[in-house]
Amino acid sequence: MSDAAWPPEGAPDVRLLALDSSTERICIALQSAEHRVTRCETGGAQASARMVPCVLEVLREAGTGLHALDAVAFARGPGAFTGLRTACAVAQGLAYGAGKPVLPLDSLLLVADDAREQAGPQCQNGFEVWVAMDARMDEAYAGAYRFENGAWRIRLAPALYSLDALTQRWRSDPPAAIAGSALVSFGDRLVPGAARCWPHELDRAAALMRVARQAWAEGLAVDAALALPLYLRDKVALTTEERAVLRSGSGS
Repeated sequence: MSDAAWPPEGAPDVRLLALDSSTERICIALQSAEHRVTRCETGGAQASARMVPCVLEVLREAGTGLHALDAVAFARGPGAFTGLRTACAVAQGLAYGAGKPVLPLDSLLLVADDAREQAGPQCQNGFEVWVAMDARMDEAYAGAYRFENGAWRIRLAPALYSLDALTQRWRSDPPAAIAGSALVSFGDRLVPGAARCWPHELDRAAALMRVARQAWAEGLAVDAALALPLYLRDKVALTTEERAVLRSGSGS
């Protein structure tokens, strides 16, 4: 999707390509002085095969090339193991080949920024939100963020929580707002209390570019060789025996 009204008055003259496959979707956003192009499509098992073709399509639509960019951003995690590796590897390869730096982004922050947009203009400065994303295995990736003076700040860095641990934390310190897929996946098993909730994202690709622009403005670009995914779970696969136990419905 391209935006004919781009650029808005006062937009920074920065050229960024941003990639995300930390969830079941591939999201790509490109910003130049003349164009803004975003794209989201089904990812999951197809992420590794579709990411590069999607990038090339977006570059063609914007009428630009990698060498015209200032940096390549990617959502480093937390999130799906294969998706994180895909976005990191593609961003690293593109940036290295073009001689550009990379911008590693907190993938939970994309959800926080999308929730801020959904909350409306009255909930901008001082907006605080917890993000909780389904991490499977009855666990959630969660972190807390605050938006003030036009930028995001991390209140609590992303971590991997059991549902019980996250619920207990929210009971002791009730959040004002919660966003993320864990609200849908776990429903009543999470206890959000009186928090405002945004279980669904409105425009993840747009949030991806906003977060990338903030990272660039804060000087967070690094050499492409230093790009790394953020893994919060040491164990990313079950053994054959563990899978058999889960299928049998017995955890003992």
